[in-house]
Amino acid sequence: MKYDFDEIIDRTGTNAMNTDGFRQYIFNATEDMKFPFKDEEFIRMWIADMEFATPPEIREAVKERLDRKIMGYSQVFDPAYYEAVSNWMNRYYDWSFPKEHLETSHGIIPALYELVEYICKPNEKVLIVTPSYGFFKSAAEHNHLELVCSDLINEQGHYSIDFADFEAKASDEQVTLCIFCNPHNPSGRVWTTEELQRVGEICLNHNVWVISDEIHCDLLRTGRKHTPLSKLFPDTDRIVTCMSPSKTFNMAGLMFSNVIIANEGLRTIWQTRHYGFKNPLSIAATQAAYEHGDEWLKQLKTYLDDNFAFVDQYVKRYLPQAVFHIPEATYLAWIDIAAYVPQNVNLPLFFAEQAGVLLEDGHMFVANGGGCIRLNLACPRSVIEEGLRRISTVLVHKNEGEPVQV
Repeated sequence: MKYDFDEIIDRTGTNAMNTDGFRQYIFNATEDMKFPFKDEEFIRMWIADMEFATPPEIREAVKERLDRKIMGYSQVFDPAYYEAVSNWMNRYYDWSFPKEHLETSHGIIPALYELVEYICKPNEKVLIVTPSYGFFKSAAEHNHLELVCSDLINEQGHYSIDFADFEAKASDEQVTLCIFCNPHNPSGRVWTTEELQRVGEICLNHNVWVISDEIHCDLLRTGRKHTPLSKLFPDTDRIVTCMSPSKTFNMAGLMFSNVIIANEGLRTIWQTRHYGFKNPLSIAATQAAYEHGDEWLKQLKTYLDDNFAFVDQYVKRYLPQAVFHIPEATYLAWIDIAAYVPQNVNLPLFFAEQAGVLLEDGHMFVANGGGCIRLNLACPRSVIEEGLRRISTVLVHKNEGEPVQV
């Protein structure tokens, strides 16, 4: 089956964050906030869900479950669910884990908030590398814990871990947890096995737990390989792995993720305190994604590869002073435009007002991201072309730009 990733889908009137929630989320403003552009005129390249239709195989599974007519209290009882998850992990990552280690949550963000609470004691600290997904910081602050940041090394847009700094901070006896993003958001790095080995060894040698957020693990450039951190440390039970098909198959609104907890004590706390009931439609959708999503994902990755190639050529031609590398994972472009804008400019507000483009900037990623913007490329090529045309126009004061042929 050939899937259509060029389709323009109208999301208005669906309570979508993308169309209805941007004022609150990006600008902390009310619906009264006005712009020179009408809402329907914006190019939306901000929140990390896709402008692609959720695969028909998943939608059909939801319809079939809906046709069973009762949406009562549900949990995951059918062993077919574990089999679907396990088979996916074996196919793509050559990784397996016992069935009893598999828990589920209403999304990875809620899981982070809970796990930080269950793992850490008062006055302990949480370690992250920066730039970082903002909710890592929020999970620590929600639990009244100090956040410790280790800045990634940025060499002309290529990010790597400063292991000397990372270990120095992990060696603090009050640091008891590291929240680690694998692959990394926002840079899109797919960490090598050597990098992952060092991260794991440093943390475990200093008695630091690791929560490995691997939500982007399926969204790799064609030919790249993802390695679950836990796979490299089969003898430890102090690594918690969080995965979900929510970003992979554009079903984040169903609020469902997998949490692999090897530690029996932590798992007991989770089972005792976690609200365990699930949305029955989410269970059906997630199982269908793992059972029937391979071909859709293959075609998606090809389309994203082409989107990134287009952006790479466009930036080289029209924004030659910007720093951009095609990321190894995610569908998010991380572009350093510091050469074009003064410091301390509110970039999301600037582009919303001047270009009619909604995007996120480095300040939304805790630290070490100044001068950068993040563009969501999981959208039809025509949307990307118009978004880049608007961005380049306001940055270099050109009125027209011919599209780059890829």
